[in-house]
Amino acid sequence: MADASSFYITTPIFYVNDVPHIGHAYTEVAADVLARWHRQAGEDTWSLTGTDEHGQKILRTATANGVTPQEWADRLVDEAWKPLLQTIDIANDDFIRTTDERHELNVQRFLQRLYDDGHIYTGEYEGYYCVGCEEYKQQSELVDGTGEYEGQLVCAIHSKPVELLHEKNYFFRMSAFADKLLELYAERPDFVQPESARNEVVSFVRQGLADLSISRSTFDWGVKVPWDDSHVVYVWFDALLNYITAVGYGQDEAEFSRRWPAQHIVGKDILRFHAVIWPAMLMAAGLDVPRGVFGHGWLLVGGEKMSKSKLTGIAPSQITETFGSDAFRFYFLSAIHFGQDGSFSWEDLAARYQAELANGFGNLASRVVAMITRYCDGVVPAADELSAADHEVAAIEQRATDASWSAVNRLAIHEAIAAAWELVDALNGYLTVEEPWTLAKDPHKRARLETVLATAYHGLGTLAVLLSPVLPEATAKLWTALGAPGTVQEQRIDRANEWTVGERVSPLAALFPRVEVAE
Repeated sequence: MADASSFYITTPIFYVNDVPHIGHAYTEVAADVLARWHRQAGEDTWSLTGTDEHGQKILRTATANGVTPQEWADRLVDEAWKPLLQTIDIANDDFIRTTDERHELNVQRFLQRLYDDGHIYTGEYEGYYCVGCEEYKQQSELVDGTGEYEGQLVCAIHSKPVELLHEKNYFFRMSAFADKLLELYAERPDFVQPESARNEVVSFVRQGLADLSISRSTFDWGVKVPWDDSHVVYVWFDALLNYITAVGYGQDEAEFSRRWPAQHIVGKDILRFHAVIWPAMLMAAGLDVPRGVFGHGWLLVGGEKMSKSKLTGIAPSQITETFGSDAFRFYFLSAIHFGQDGSFSWEDLAARYQAELANGFGNLASRVVAMITRYCDGVVPAADELSAADHEVAAIEQRATDASWSAVNRLAIHEAIAAAWELVDALNGYLTVEEPWTLAKDPHKRARLETVLATAYHGLGTLAVLLSPVLPEATAKLWTALGAPGTVQEQRIDRANEWTVGERVSPLAALFPRVEVAE
């Protein structure tokens, strides 16, 4: 089991039946920001993402496009999913594919272990199956179809008809773990977050758990069941195991011990898989359950969940090509209370970009560097006698540093950004009151001018460190302009206000240039 200085974080692995939209990118960015924060706090951090490439949905999509499932997966990974990581500036440590040999072999090892220990049996099942969810649905999860699907039962999530299937499959005795799961939720109230997600999971398990069908025999695109190659492993049972196969389960026990358990970041629509099925699987195998499961909300467009099938999917590049990757990262993690649903609109994005990034942080950085260049010939000034206002700025630097790290440990990313933004607003207010441009006109006030600029310069450096996980591109440029040693990513974020100042500033281009948004 990993020690306290280790932090392993994962995104879900995403289906390759289509290209990514901003809902997928939102999850990626959230996990990436948390990973960067922990890494800059000196923790042994590992960030995993990847793709889910098995199952009936992938098979049907590939067939419809006239290629094999493997060819389809290869194309989507190379042309869409890996490029997404560059588009939104993700610094992941690993990218796993469920078609990787390291994954498939160790899925079979895990399954064989459960079979040998009596957790798997043969049975028959009939039920309504949603190919989009790759899941059997309860009657309560179905609704009556409308329009072209009138008279049919449809999945409440995908609004597509479900199929009535009858299969002879292998089953996992998940029902045996209901009490243990309830004990887990009681002993570790923060295992499932946010609280609304925890309440949903606890309520679901209290109603009793059915055993889980974990194999399919009606198609062959998947990992073969090791003792019966006429069956393939149920895609979710296969996919969930990526979190351990990626860090050495079954083949590198030292690495597995170093990394596991992980903090999972998932969308709330797949919460039960991660907070119920997954820990039950691990309990059966005698392994540690995850560090935690956080189910974030949906991105809504026009009041509906982001969806390619409903034509509400927006490609991340549509945003980054206009506003840049930093603005994408900042907007979705500051405008939305992490854990709740959030509505996206171009108007809100443009307004926040201008007010908070361009006019707030960007203009502050430009002003401070420009004034040191103009009034001090680029030499970083030293503070003289400090006033109450100067001490207050230092206090806010300390408060922002402590509050942002505390928020990150609670997975409250929006609060961490808000804590840093208190310093943005404080520094802008400080400059407005102190008026260094006026002080510069009076030679007798030279010492006060340099103190004000030194105070603002130091606060700006603290901001660069605090915001580097969210705005990696802009803060790297700012760090260079500040003339500070090393890179901003090398600075301890949990001690952001203790950074070492540089000797000279250098020119700084606008961090967030003016953008023209089409009406």
